[in-house]
Amino acid sequence: MTNRSTQLPLHGVRVLELGNYIAGPTAGRLLADFGAEVIKIERPGSGDELRNWRLYAGDVSMLFRTINRNKKSVVLDLKTDRGRATVLELVRRCDVVIENFRPGTLERWGLGPAALEEANPDIVLARISAFGQSGPLSDRPGFAAVAEAMGGLRHLVGEADRPPSRVGVSIGDSIAGLYAAFGAVISLLQRERVPTKSPLSERTVDVALHEAVFSMMESLVPDYLAYGLERQRVGGRMEGIAPTNAYECGDGHSVVIAGNGDAIFRRYMRAIERPDLADDPGLQTNAERWARRDELDGAISTWTRTLPRDDVLKALDAAGVPAGPIYTAADICADQQFAARDMIQRLPVPIAADEPQEVGFPGIVPVLGERSLPVRSLGPDLGEHTRQVLTELLGKDDEETDAIIMEMEKK
Repeated sequence: MTNRSTQLPLHGVRVLELGNYIAGPTAGRLLADFGAEVIKIERPGSGDELRNWRLYAGDVSMLFRTINRNKKSVVLDLKTDRGRATVLELVRRCDVVIENFRPGTLERWGLGPAALEEANPDIVLARISAFGQSGPLSDRPGFAAVAEAMGGLRHLVGEADRPPSRVGVSIGDSIAGLYAAFGAVISLLQRERVPTKSPLSERTVDVALHEAVFSMMESLVPDYLAYGLERQRVGGRMEGIAPTNAYECGDGHSVVIAGNGDAIFRRYMRAIERPDLADDPGLQTNAERWARRDELDGAISTWTRTLPRDDVLKALDAAGVPAGPIYTAADICADQQFAARDMIQRLPVPIAADEPQEVGFPGIVPVLGERSLPVRSLGPDLGEHTRQVLTELLGKDDEETDAIIMEMEKK
């Protein structure tokens, strides 16, 4: 382990990740990024299904390599006595267990909270599920798409005259993973600060996907209960705030401009050569501007379509108006700001039968200092660390290790 690794905030914390797809592994990734040793348990044969999501070449998708970076992969069958016994051995040596199975699954396998606490009375348990561990919907399965719908997000995404849309990533899973990682850290902190040992129920982090999404919905419910206001889809705008939208430029590119602050608005209108709008007494507050949003967007679009994107952004920057380009992956890779903070890190990765190829991967957020921490390793090959963990961490001899590995290979 490098000196840099031993200096990371979570160095010395060991995490057992029991989960697939995105939510649970995102929580594990965040802890691993900041120094925790994360041991990811995968099923024999196929492993985490994310290995095959958006797989365009090679054996392992870039999505899996990204979400499961800085982890170790161990293959065990949680449905077998040997697999469960080995997991409990690992629990005794871990600080945190992360799982994102349907509620009741671990319990059916004999790996529920009671078994975990018996194995390690100090363990922290982070559980992610569609609807949480309690309540009338708790036993239902569900992916982030359902959570985004029930959490209120989908209703607000898209154009008003079209059906609800979705954002282009599994945002519900990612938000839930963030909460699970945060919950694990605060539970670890509480464990260290409170001398009296608490029951596992007080160290169980229960993250429901739909609640994680709902928590991001700002004043959606308070606005409804206080004012009877049901927010609606408004496309690229933000309801009640204007002008803020995406606008096409003369060269076919688009920009996002957020000129909705009162003082910013006046500078904004002068920058687009519309001082009459800047000084209009009926446009001095957000409520007034929202009422005339179509007029404002028309004036702004008329101006942006006369200039290429770079000239639009230059003029707005000079006026102190927040604006930015709508980037593609290629734009991000070429951007100096991303590069300056190591937010694109190139690592060798096998894609096909050829030599490993240098591929750029997202850096680690948040930044500690001035630049991203380095990504130490990409998502591992299936079972890459099984032998290492069984022998070095659990102290098993070669004969027992070989027997476990052979049993898994027969699955």
